[in-house]
Amino acid sequence: MADQQVAIINKKARFNYEVIDTIEAGIVLEGSEVKSVRARKVNFQDAYCYFKKGELFCKGVHIAEYAAGGHWNHDPARERKLLLKKKELRRLRERVQEKGITLVPLKVYINRRGWVKVLVGLVRGKKKYDKRETIKRREQERESRRALKDWR
Repeated sequence: MADQQVAIINKKARFNYEVIDTIEAGIVLEGSEVKSVRARKVNFQDAYCYFKKGELFCKGVHIAEYAAGGHWNHDPARERKLLLKKKELRRLRERVQEKGITLVPLKVYINRRGWVKVLVGLVRGKKKYDKRETIKRREQERESRRALKDWR
């Protein structure tokens, strides 16, 4: 993870969905949006991706207005185009056609070259009992770490 300067993770997506596959995509942003991403002013808990006219778009990503942007600021709730190769788009579209499968942004980060990237996950919704099991496993791990810490 040393290649990533800024990483904003969608923890809620990993809790609500079972991640089947991930793919890295570029995202079309304006200048003030990039500055807000660098300042970690991104919220994408309820975000999802969808196809429109053969292109992939991301909706529900809220990138806060840049404080020093003035009247050049962007619309924080606009839908943003994701950049992928045609072959990747075709493969994702075929997978999304399956019942219960959707695309959700899992992470927004800036790579080593300074490009803002989105890690998009091909996901399936978890059932309530799966979520309870996740919580149970997390609490057990936390308890075991505490026990080891106290033991030393």
